[in-house]
Amino acid sequence: MRKPPVQTGRAVHPPNPVSLKFPCLMKAHHLHPKKYPLNRGLRRFSIRPRDGDPPFTEKFFSQVVDHFNFNSLGNATFNQRYLITDRFWKKSFGPIFFYTGNEGDIWEFALNSGFILELAAQQEALVIFAEHRYYGRSLPFGNQSFSIPEVGLLTVEQALADYALMITELKLQLAAAQSPVIVFGGSYGGMLSVYMRLKYPNIVAGALAASAPILSTAGFGDPRQFFRDVTAVSLGEQIRLKRPVACDTMLGGSDLLTNLRDTAGTEPALGLWKHFKNCEGLADSLQRCFVPAGMVYNSSGLLPCFDLYRLYVECADPTGCGLGFNSLAWDYQACTEIEMCYESNNVTDMFPPMTFTQEARQLYCSKRWGVQPRPGWLRIQFWGDDLSTASNIIFSNGDLDPWANGGVRNSLSPSLIAINISDGAHHLDLRGSNAADPESVVKARKMEAELIAAWVKMERVRFRQSH
Repeated sequence: MRKPPVQTGRAVHPPNPVSLKFPCLMKAHHLHPKKYPLNRGLRRFSIRPRDGDPPFTEKFFSQVVDHFNFNSLGNATFNQRYLITDRFWKKSFGPIFFYTGNEGDIWEFALNSGFILELAAQQEALVIFAEHRYYGRSLPFGNQSFSIPEVGLLTVEQALADYALMITELKLQLAAAQSPVIVFGGSYGGMLSVYMRLKYPNIVAGALAASAPILSTAGFGDPRQFFRDVTAVSLGEQIRLKRPVACDTMLGGSDLLTNLRDTAGTEPALGLWKHFKNCEGLADSLQRCFVPAGMVYNSSGLLPCFDLYRLYVECADPTGCGLGFNSLAWDYQACTEIEMCYESNNVTDMFPPMTFTQEARQLYCSKRWGVQPRPGWLRIQFWGDDLSTASNIIFSNGDLDPWANGGVRNSLSPSLIAINISDGAHHLDLRGSNAADPESVVKARKMEAELIAAWVKMERVRFRQSH
């Protein structure tokens, strides 16, 4: 057995929104320090204490770099970041609520998943938010992590093994062997929660997968669905937000809509689409259509404008890859396992006609990363749409979320439960309670809490019977 990992921890406050756009590299790593030096030229942002910040402690776990090849790197490790709070935990008895981090800085998800903390207070749980390898500050090879072949260890399977090992060893360290584990995740993180329950049911007792497009990203369904649903959702009440606009005020509608198309699937934009009518044809008001893009590319509001052509990033995800190192990581994942062959046609949606076929994906990914995508791999590895023999998974989706129809919308069994939230946006149920919450999301959270409590109880019975 490996020795328990050495950890460092300190109570910190999350970075401001600007720092979330430029995640710092990890401070230390154990792998070939001369070959993989840290990038000392990156701008760093201070972490400022703020009132009301979540009570997390930031720590680093000594994680195996390659779980599946004993020769390539041996037992080499890297520092994987996680956030933890035992504020509500009934030590050695209460459950463990574990967030399967997705494509970004882990603080970004922790700050927007208040429901998990509320549930932890009710059920006396320990809460852990784990950062996905190759995102945020969890870079296995420092600033060389996105070189070839180093980037090749960025896979869904490696990420799941990271979480399985982290859960197992932290339970030992915290004397929590009898604490049932429930995993949570939103969007791609929700997909990972489903996969954790499928792959490691001996470790994970249940999963809440919010807005998890596990079907569309495995190649199922209509490739036009996403942008069609973005358009449908945008036909709501139009509002104006005070937000810097595009630097080039002479942009044509096609350029503008292409940019909006690139930001359509990002987390900030998903919360805004429902407020915008069809932007097509609004020649005198095109700048208003940049509000969702501005929320993505200029979230701090510090820039007088944002440059469309500088910020547009070509990648293997037509809904947008974001910026910085995180965009590189997601681009690589979209070139390998995650299928994002979505298209717009300007007939069923408001965006310019743009196709992204498997052939186009193959050509781009071969040129950019030197890899050939494997269409259909997620169907084989993670059961595709044949999930009926699984158990203890909640699939929650909001009707105002364009990702919803790429996920599971109908219950598959008494323990594979679909919760559809009529007034819900992208994983709104994971956010903290708010006085403005629609009744549908309040009811959804209540149902989720009851199901999770039942799973925890069932797992305790299993523990007693097996020991």
